[in-house]
Amino acid sequence: MKNLSLLAAVAASTLAMPAMAQDDRDTAQDFNGPYVSIVGGGTLQGSDRGETLVFDTDRDGTYGDQVTTSGGANAFSPGFCNGSATGTANRSCKNDKDGAEYYGRLGYDKRMGNFVVGAVLEAGRSEARDSVSGFSTTPARYTMSREADWQAGARLRAGYTPGGGALFYVTGGGAYAKLDNRFTTSNTANSFADNGRTNAWGYAAGGGAEVMVTRNIAVGLEYLYTDLKDKDYVVNVGAGTAPPTNPFLLDGGGTDIQRSNAHFRTHSVRGSLSFRF
Repeated sequence: MKNLSLLAAVAASTLAMPAMAQDDRDTAQDFNGPYVSIVGGGTLQGSDRGETLVFDTDRDGTYGDQVTTSGGANAFSPGFCNGSATGTANRSCKNDKDGAEYYGRLGYDKRMGNFVVGAVLEAGRSEARDSVSGFSTTPARYTMSREADWQAGARLRAGYTPGGGALFYVTGGGAYAKLDNRFTTSNTANSFADNGRTNAWGYAAGGGAEVMVTRNIAVGLEYLYTDLKDKDYVVNVGAGTAPPTNPFLLDGGGTDIQRSNAHFRTHSVRGSLSFRF
């Protein structure tokens, strides 16, 4: 995340400087009215420790069944790992991928003395990827991954500006993402089908600061926590060329697989460049 560290350092330095090139603007009008912004930074992921794959072996819509071999053993006894499998044994997984993010933003602020309230609409994408893997006794690996094809948010924000020049604020509201889900496995006997892209809804909250550098230009630094929930992605396991004794087929002729954790949680650190009308 070298680029993210550089961005944060530059933005922090900018915010620490006195507003420069102030020209002859009226500071009483700072942070008042409409604006457009470009926003960029990095998406970081926390630990999803303990996440697994969950199974519905009789396809009754209830997950949590054990996939059992014909001898009565747990077919997934090797366990699970947070990340993308690097082999067919539960020895190591690639960590979830952090990534760059970039957005466009429309906003409107209303200033009342030193207090500011406003609304923000934004859309863009993050290149972070979240994965979980399971391992069967075959041995075989099974990995589910998801990343946002694109995201959008609508938030309110409220802040304080000590006489103009700089604004310190908190923000929160709804979030949406079109998730691109992927499934990979080393199992070549069974058939696998999934429903691909899904819709995820949730919320985002955080805070930040902006500094006016000219009459119309502001730069900012922001932190945002986003929690998106997707319960719709399913992988359907069928017979393929597997025999009837295949563990995925024993209970109901097939098995459905989901992730145990429907939440896609991320932390964002971003810089912004805004033009205020």
